[in-house]
Amino acid sequence: MERTRLRNLGISIGTAPTGPLNAITDVPGVWVGHATVIHDEPRVARTGVTVIVPREGGIGRDYAFAGFHRFNGCGEMTGIHWLEETGLLTSAIALTNTHQIGMVHDALAEYSFTRSHYGAFYLPVVAETFDGWLNDLNALHLTKEHVFEAMSNARGGSVPEGNVGGGTGMICHDFKGGIGTSSRRVISKSGEYTVGALVQTNYGDREQLRIDGVPVGRKLGFDVVPSPWQTPPESSSIIIVVATDAPLLSDQCRRLAQRATTGLARVGGVGHNTSGDLFLAFATGHHIPAGADAPIPLGPMIPHQHLNPFFDATAEAVEEAILNALTSAETMVGYQGRTAYALPLDELQRVMDQYRLKKEM
Repeated sequence: MERTRLRNLGISIGTAPTGPLNAITDVPGVWVGHATVIHDEPRVARTGVTVIVPREGGIGRDYAFAGFHRFNGCGEMTGIHWLEETGLLTSAIALTNTHQIGMVHDALAEYSFTRSHYGAFYLPVVAETFDGWLNDLNALHLTKEHVFEAMSNARGGSVPEGNVGGGTGMICHDFKGGIGTSSRRVISKSGEYTVGALVQTNYGDREQLRIDGVPVGRKLGFDVVPSPWQTPPESSSIIIVVATDAPLLSDQCRRLAQRATTGLARVGGVGHNTSGDLFLAFATGHHIPAGADAPIPLGPMIPHQHLNPFFDATAEAVEEAILNALTSAETMVGYQGRTAYALPLDELQRVMDQYRLKKEM
């Protein structure tokens, strides 16, 4: 069966409506770009970089309120000390592999100075997960040109998912993982807004995988789809980015980032000891000009008691984004002939149909 998104298989997550693209790019002004590196010579590359670019590239001049949550901290996301100090996102966000987070950081800074004219100070946000099972990680395949490519390719519209960008070499619940995205429309007492999520999935045990509450991983064990591992690792990581166009303040963004944990838990992520589960949320509903030297009129804020629909939307969008990564990713053969097999979509539909029939009886 051709790889596709979850809803194309007749499986819907949650109750809130999606945005028109069911992607983080449903949040106005949010762009996504990828650079994917796949080759076998001179050394095996299965890696890449994904960028999330708020305000159509203008985030370095027009800051956004943001918040961060660490579910488990065996990972890295740069720029977070300053983000937590000020409550502001001031850069694009990049997702890549563990050993090249520094190079991507430097390349984003260079891009900002030479292409975007953001001025003399730019502290990029770059996060990583480990792709060293399928990718010859120590070959350091990525260059600044790949980062520039991802930034130049960043745009609105549909977002490629699965084996692309930073998700190229990633593994999720012992199936091939990668990049996934989803969105929800929020109807609150304070108005209508959009919440979108993008994930880089590289975590989880097969037996813990659940799809819409169904224990799919137990039904699709290693006798059905082989394990990618010779010796299973203790665990790995997931990066989650949540965006909204609502006028949220930084503390409210932090609260949204915390709710990403709920979406992850519904799929089967529990934050194991060596997992890097790092979540960031930003809101574009307020405008904070860089270098402002006078009081900034922010306009209305959403009361905390109106946030529950945003929490629900975040959990649903994260849950579906992870599953879109799984259903979109293709089987990949990588470093030393290792193979990560895709989640079989026909078997997934069979398992889901069985549980539906049981529920109806």
